[in-house]
Amino acid sequence: MKATSIFGGVQVFNILITIIRSKLVAILLGPAGMGIAGLFTTTLGLMSSITNLGLARSAVRDVSAANATNDEDKISETVSVFRKLVWLTGGIGLIATLVLSPLLSLLTFGNYDYTFSFVFLSSTLLIGQLTVGQSVLLQGLRKITWLAKAGIYSAVIGLITSIPLYYLYGIKGIVPAILVSSVSVFFIQHYFAKRINIRTQPLTFKQAFQKGNGMIKLGIVLGLNGLISTGASYLIRIFISHSGSLEDVGLYTAGFAIINTYVGMVFSAMITDYYPRLAAVQQDNTKFNTMMNQQIEVALYIVSPLICAFLIFVNWIIILIYSSKFLAIVEMIQWGILAIFFKTLGWAIGVLVAAKGHSKHYFWNELTANIYLLIFNILGYYFFGLKGLGISFLVGYFIYFLQIYFFTKIKYGFNLEQGVAKQFVLFLAIGILCFSIVQNLKELPAYLLGGTMVIMVSAFSFYQLNKKTDMIKGLKNKIRKS
Repeated sequence: MKATSIFGGVQVFNILITIIRSKLVAILLGPAGMGIAGLFTTTLGLMSSITNLGLARSAVRDVSAANATNDEDKISETVSVFRKLVWLTGGIGLIATLVLSPLLSLLTFGNYDYTFSFVFLSSTLLIGQLTVGQSVLLQGLRKITWLAKAGIYSAVIGLITSIPLYYLYGIKGIVPAILVSSVSVFFIQHYFAKRINIRTQPLTFKQAFQKGNGMIKLGIVLGLNGLISTGASYLIRIFISHSGSLEDVGLYTAGFAIINTYVGMVFSAMITDYYPRLAAVQQDNTKFNTMMNQQIEVALYIVSPLICAFLIFVNWIIILIYSSKFLAIVEMIQWGILAIFFKTLGWAIGVLVAAKGHSKHYFWNELTANIYLLIFNILGYYFFGLKGLGISFLVGYFIYFLQIYFFTKIKYGFNLEQGVAKQFVLFLAIGILCFSIVQNLKELPAYLLGGTMVIMVSAFSFYQLNKKTDMIKGLKNKIRKS
């Protein structure tokens, strides 16, 4: 809860910054402009996934494990190997994007008009990988406060550097905004990472490959999963742009930004601390079972009030974050946000496979899930438009939860505790009730009844969290000390 509160605070701040940025971008660029920006970022993300060897995930595990030994030589060697590999993979990403710029323009936009845009953006592959290198060190060495501050400053700098470019140049400002923001965030992360006093070892690339063999093997599998996920996101955007329009791509991007960013901030807040801790106890069945059930329970208490609030007040949230032009995504969000219940469980359980270092199991689970999620998304949009994307998201994550739960239960002996299961069923029922309210009642009765439900579920969640963690007493003690 302490780590979640720290990074939850960071995420809330980031949400406020994101709301401001999204609002301004929506006004300055409109749905079509957001569609173009979404295609750029997704394509760059795809190229990064192809070339980064998944080091962002595998290295956290290795750095965290080395840090747990308190062996300075081991820590120094692991960090030195990782830093060398970061430069190599970042350079490969830059060169690959530069060479493939014409092809990327053709595949993404159907013409060569954006070739030079990809040429300019190719440097963000190196910059982005170096940025990841700094944040991995902070996370793996458990520098929680520094990592939190870096996140806050990065959000502010990203806003300050990008919005003026959108204001001055409109859609033509998208490319420079991405580039300038990338550079700014790197310098922020570098400032905090360089404060870590670790003796580095001079290594050649050959030595780095030899000593980092395990990191690379796990990273490749994790990277393949990241590639598959990014590739699926890229393909669905391409499908929407060809069978629908750039406006629909922008609406899809905006809708899932709400689902995955504003509600999904809970996962971002928790994973920073959860993954390293789980990796440290993954050999002890009793400990990892307890830790995972605790994580699921805390996540449900935090995410459930958010889901209910977004279900009831989604219209106003869309207008607040974007504008009335984006109200076409209301039904998509209402269906899709229910999937967060199942995603919460699937996410907390699925981390175990990565923490165990069982790369093949992780790969096949994620590959299977991404394949049927992509198929469901294509079918959903084809038959029901934007609303169908929300329905497919819900169906896909329900199936994913069943898949990952039974796999970990059979393979590792994971058990969902009865009390946690009851809490999940209770919160899911409340979420379905809120969904029914907005679907069947007029606006005023829906807001009154739904608002009451939001207050009740929030109060219940806070009561349970305080009961288990004694948060109020802890806050009083901090205030008294201050």
